[in-house]
Amino acid sequence: MATQKTIRLLFLILLTSFSISAQTLEVDADVRARFEYRHGYNNLFPEDANPAAFVNQRTRLNIGYKAEKLTLFIAVQDVSIWGDTRQILPIDGNDSFSLFQAWAELQLHENWSTKLGRQVISYDDQRIFGGLDWAMQGRFHDAVIVKYKKEDFMLDIGGAFSQENAKNEGNAYAIKGFFTYKSMQYAYLKKSWERSSASFLFLNTGFQNFKGETNDIADGVAYRQTTGSYFTFPIQNINFSGSAYYQFGEINPSTDLSAYQLSLEGIYKTEKISYGLGVEILSGTNQEGDSKNKSFFPLYGTNHKFNGFMDYFYVGNHANSVGLHDLHAKAVFTTGEKSNLLVKAHYFTSNADLIDDADTYLGTELDVVYTQNLMKSVQLNVGYSHMFASESMSLIKTNRPNDSTNNWAWVQIIIAPTLFKTSLSQTSN
Repeated sequence: MATQKTIRLLFLILLTSFSISAQTLEVDADVRARFEYRHGYNNLFPEDANPAAFVNQRTRLNIGYKAEKLTLFIAVQDVSIWGDTRQILPIDGNDSFSLFQAWAELQLHENWSTKLGRQVISYDDQRIFGGLDWAMQGRFHDAVIVKYKKEDFMLDIGGAFSQENAKNEGNAYAIKGFFTYKSMQYAYLKKSWERSSASFLFLNTGFQNFKGETNDIADGVAYRQTTGSYFTFPIQNINFSGSAYYQFGEINPSTDLSAYQLSLEGIYKTEKISYGLGVEILSGTNQEGDSKNKSFFPLYGTNHKFNGFMDYFYVGNHANSVGLHDLHAKAVFTTGEKSNLLVKAHYFTSNADLIDDADTYLGTELDVVYTQNLMKSVQLNVGYSHMFASESMSLIKTNRPNDSTNNWAWVQIIIAPTLFKTSLSQTSN
């Protein structure tokens, strides 16, 4: 209680310098801890290895301020593994504390606004742009977005320019990461109707190229374009959603890109059970070579939610590979007033040819997740996944053996209360 009063007093002092009425201030916490047992998670389990187990924790504080034409949001977080810092160490030796979001949105007109700063960009089913909330660290962009919204239509135009530090000469961007861009521009449009919607996205991303013996000489920027649509519509009692995207441009100065993604899913709900059936196709490049790179990659989405929870595909892996066909079915059972059970199965095959004309069947994954709301703002999740890998899976997973048991189990608790929310009114001093 004393901490709440202290935080509130600090913000009251800060806000007394503004002459804005009808203000609100909200502070939320997000504390989650997840125990994981990994025996073939993300990759086939090797021979003569021991399984891994650990507890990962995120502690996040969200501060939101809203006035008539101004919205501010700041989120700070600490992401760490239990035990990764020696006890009684005066500082956190793993640099786990970070600024997750820090943005301001200005209402320029009744229908126009601009949002700038470190922020989450998330659209539709989060296939191309998503917040990646499953990962403890999440995903953010340092960007500016110009936003238009009127009734059932919206338009966002955004962009970013990345640099590692302030320079006097040159603009080479040497920070490397999985699809870390030097520049990014996009346009997103969405139209909604009573029971359906359709959106269109055009995304241009530029990646710094390097050359030389140690790969440290800047060699221009390779641009990749992603464009397509996401849609939802009902047919009688079945709700359908789907997407279609095309990627083109270049991987590097000597490799062109031409790739596609298609998906369709239908959901049928009864009083106690929800059934789903769907398919996703992501194009790939033949293992024995192609004239172009034909491997689609969903870039900045929440990829964990799509092709199996064991993250064998498109979660920091499977880039420039053979693509994927994912036929999946699921059922969500209401097991109580505040609980449910998800059971989902995936049947995986490659989109492109494997070496030596190997069978395109990669494996089958089974995912089970139980969710229980323990009390207000507290949720428990328990999950188990099992990968039944084929011999062909080893051809895309660094030739690891496929006959080991590959499974993953986890338990997670999420505590996300609103610490306080208050309305404030004052005049400038």
